[in-house]
Formats: sequence, C-alpha cells, structure tokens
Amino acid sequence: MRVPRPRHLLERYFVPAADPKRLLWVFGLVAPVCALLPSQLVMRTGLTVFWWIEPIIVLFVIPVLDRLIGDDGHNPSDADYEELSANRFYRWCTYLFLPVQVAALVIACYLWAGSQLRFVDKLGLAVTVGFLAGIGINAAHELGHRVERLERWLAKVALAQSGYGHFYVEHNRGHHARVATPQDPASARFGESLWKFLPRSVIGGFRSALELERERLLRQQRSWWSPCNNVLQSWAMTVVLFGGLVATFGPEILPYLAVQAVIGIWLLETVNYVEHYGLLRCRLPNGRWARCSPADSWNSDRLVTNIFLFHLQRHSDHHANPGRRYQTLRTTSEAPQLPAGYATMILVASVPMLWRRTMDPRVLAHYDGDLTRVNTMPDGVRRAGRGPK
Repeated sequence: MRVPRPRHLLERYFVPAADPKRLLWVFGLVAPVCALLPSQLVMRTGLTVFWWIEPIIVLFVIPVLDRLIGDDGHNPSDADYEELSANRFYRWCTYLFLPVQVAALVIACYLWAGSQLRFVDKLGLAVTVGFLAGIGINAAHELGHRVERLERWLAKVALAQSGYGHFYVEHNRGHHARVATPQDPASARFGESLWKFLPRSVIGGFRSALELERERLLRQQRSWWSPCNNVLQSWAMTVVLFGGLVATFGPEILPYLAVQAVIGIWLLETVNYVEHYGLLRCRLPNGRWARCSPADSWNSDRLVTNIFLFHLQRHSDHHANPGRRYQTLRTTSEAPQLPAGYATMILVASVPMLWRRTMDPRVLAHYDGDLTRVNTMPDGVRRAGRGPK
C-alpha cells in the first residue's frame, strides 16, 4: 500500500489553494516597498519626482494598468473556501505590510529631520508616506475583521501611523451595521460632493466610535478610562509612535507627520465615498432596514487594483459576508459596478461635476430611475427605502 507523501512546507503555503492569483498577492506589498525607495531612486537618477512616487503609482500608474489589463473575473469556488481561508500564505501578505510600513516611516522621519532636502522634496515624501498610511488603513481593515486576537492588535498598529485608531471601532460596529442608510456617516448621499462628504464622515465617524465604545464599556460595567477601551488603546499607539519618533528625530518632523496622517485619512474617506455613493438598503415591512446585500456597495473587478488593495474592490461581498477573508471574496452580477477601478475613481471623485456626470446616471439606473429608492441628501426627496414603512 502506498503511503501518501507528507506535504512540503512550500506546498502547504503555495500549492493547495485553487487561486490563480495566489502568487500575485505578494504585489500587494508594492505600496510599502515603494515608500522605502524614494531616496535611493533620487540618488541614482537625479529625478526629484521620485519623492512623490506613491501618488504617482496610485493615481497614474495603476489606473493605466487597470485599463490595459482589464477585469479579474475569477471567483473562488465554494469547494475551495475552507482551504483558501485556512492557508496562512494570505495572512502573511498582510502581516508583512506592517514592518515595511513602519520602516518607511522611520526612514522618512530621518530625512525630514535632516537639512539635505528642499521643503518641496520633504513635502513630496510626506505625501508619499501619507498614501502609504491610507493603504495601510486598508490592511488594518482586513485584519480588524478577523476573530484572532493577534490580527485585531495588528489592525490597531497599522492605524497608528494615521492617528485614526477609532476607525477600528466605528468601521466594525458602526459602518457595517448602518451601511447604505442615511444614519451612516461613511455612506455618501446622492448629490453630495466629496468635499462635503469628507467633514461629515470624519466628524460623524469620530462621534460614532466614541458612542459605540462608551456603550460597550457600560454594558461591561467598565469605566471609559478602562485599559479595555479600544479607542484609547489605538490612540495610545499613535502617541507612543509619534512620541518615539519626535524624541529620536526632533520636533521638526511634526508638520510632516501631520501631513502624512491627513493624506492617509483623506485617502481612506475618499474610498468610503466611492464605495457607497447614493446606495440605499431596502426597508422591511416593520420599518427596519433589510440585511445588507451585494446590491448595496459599488464594486470594481479590475485585476490590478484588486491585487493592490487585497480585494477591497469586491466590496459588495465584503459587506454581505464580512467574515470572509480577502482571498475568498467574490464578484456577483447583483453588485453594481463602477466604470473603472478605485484608483481611477478617486481622481474622478475629486472633481464633483465629473463625478456626478459619471455616477448619477448609474445610481438611477441601479434603482430603475426611482429617486425615492436612493440615499439622498436631507433636503432632497423622501428617503422611503424600497418597501413600505
């Protein structure tokens, strides 16, 4: 009788999952790695444009590659779901993001503290690191949904660079409960520009996180100042990180730390704007909102951005099944589709007239032209949902 050969370590991590994109997920680390390179690229080429390498890649290179390479189109099968979920190769792709992200920030602080660079070059480096912080929030988003204690702590670590630690609470317990309803600050309303949405989402998300965590602690009969407070834990990580960097490199790095944090928050909230613009969940006969379905988030199945953002673009399946790991997310015909990848749509969203010309007809087409089924501005038409009150 032939005894089955024990599987080699490489086979355990790379072979068994039925995923043709398996080895491509390593390219999800392009963002943090590129943030390590500006000084070397400038030194070797003399081109100071490389201080701005991250926004160049995100806003120009990736949209072009999305256009050239096209759609993804591959969905994991139900039979492979358990195997894909258990394969730790995919987890390490997100774990490795964090040390590279921290290393890039430390290198940037060293350069900000020095006198070799012009102000415009330091600003470019701050924007580059800020884009990294925003993409790092996406890694935190993936880790924060997991039940494993380690991954939840790593999510808070990834959020420390942007000082947006309360996102851990608001996203998981606020946004996912209220998504695609007028009560969700992170769901953009029909006719609302990005620039009106940003302060509403930032302030609303902050207030929501404080209230949600206060209620949780009260249920557990704990004080707001309890060590178990997730918001304070996350903010403490930012204080320790920024305090350590300032103590090491000096207070002159503070303006650049602030710039990169603001850029990271802007990038996250702009993606929020794109993901749910104008979409509204159904009303049930009892007046409550229906369970979130794939029809309540915008999708884009462009292959390059799928890899770059760990399937964030398959956002409909993520909201319908938030427990799914990124490698198992699917695209479905029920999900409304954006005309381009998220990287392209960030540019479109920055120009309100272009955004409305592009997206308003798609929102209305999704609801068969019925404006009462759309998540509108408060002074707009009645938000009655799709069923009786």
